[in-house]
Amino acid sequence: MGNTHPGLDELVRLRQRWGRLLRRDRRPSPEDRARLAEARARLIKIPDFGPNPGELRMLCFVPSGLPAGAPLVVALHGCTQDAAGYDLGCGWSAMAERLGFVLLLPEQRRENNPNLCFNWFNPGDTTRNSGEVASIRQMIAILQREHRLDPTRIFISGLSAGGGMSSAMLACYPEVFAGGAILAGLPHGAADTVRGAFQAMYHPAALPARERGNAVRTASAHQGPWPRLSVWQGDADVTVKPQNAEEILKQWLDLHGLRLDAPSEQRQAGAATVRRWRNGTGEVVVESHNIPGLDHGVPLAPGDGDGRIGRAGPYLLDAGLSSTHGILRFWGLGTDQPDLPRRFVVNGQGSAREVTPRFMGLVDKALRMAGLRSRR
Repeated sequence: MGNTHPGLDELVRLRQRWGRLLRRDRRPSPEDRARLAEARARLIKIPDFGPNPGELRMLCFVPSGLPAGAPLVVALHGCTQDAAGYDLGCGWSAMAERLGFVLLLPEQRRENNPNLCFNWFNPGDTTRNSGEVASIRQMIAILQREHRLDPTRIFISGLSAGGGMSSAMLACYPEVFAGGAILAGLPHGAADTVRGAFQAMYHPAALPARERGNAVRTASAHQGPWPRLSVWQGDADVTVKPQNAEEILKQWLDLHGLRLDAPSEQRQAGAATVRRWRNGTGEVVVESHNIPGLDHGVPLAPGDGDGRIGRAGPYLLDAGLSSTHGILRFWGLGTDQPDLPRRFVVNGQGSAREVTPRFMGLVDKALRMAGLRSRR
């Protein structure tokens, strides 16, 4: 059988293509700029939160009058994004205010990564108690202490590079998190070099489930129980190939002692295919949402009306489907019953149009890319 790994010439072409994708972002309108300024003003910057070996910025949102024992949600942006823009697009702080949880938004610095990607592929940033993962862990610790948060309800989610870093956080600190969500991301241990990052994004290796699971087992001394996980992926994603979602599922199903080919249930939720795996007590511990026609980004149902939240933009895709609400519901934050999304096709610019009648009920509401360069 021939060598299936991409050569150097192909990796150079992929990197050039990546650069074109990053430059494709549309210029914000005056209305977008005004909304973004409001979003930035809404967040609290914490310049000194203790040890910060990853040299990240810390921003957060704390609803007024929040009682002790509230949950904490960590949301990690994708490449070319920042904390405020990601929050505005996904509607995370709006949901924090509505449901009563603290929101932590770590932010990358351009000095660390020129494309503002979290360095999910760099061992110095994805090893327990070092680099970026240690900085994020310290942010969590200070919020826990200052706001007396519930240590059993800490969750993390991220898009693309933020999804890769969410994988790293869940692997390095599984005892910290009750659950996670990865959108268009990659499994922990998928790469440890820039070249390997490109290969994992565009040509992910189909590894045995045990090998994927062992990458998490060896990341800490933890032996279980393991966090619950929700995985979201568009099947038209050409930036982080959909096979990565299957590799993430294999990794976490192996930890939970379950098999990829034996979901407890599989159903159509509008256009999306939803699979769920239950443990021996009947609890759903892993779920996946595969969305046909969706390119690289977060699925959204943007707007201000009932059943809508967030704002579309680059890698924040209007799909008539809110992953943020779906993720929060999976974590048990906001327990209203899910609604079915409408069917849609997504064009190359990330907008969507309806192609079949809307199902009964309203869709939940919601919600960034994969880093390619280390600071070393």
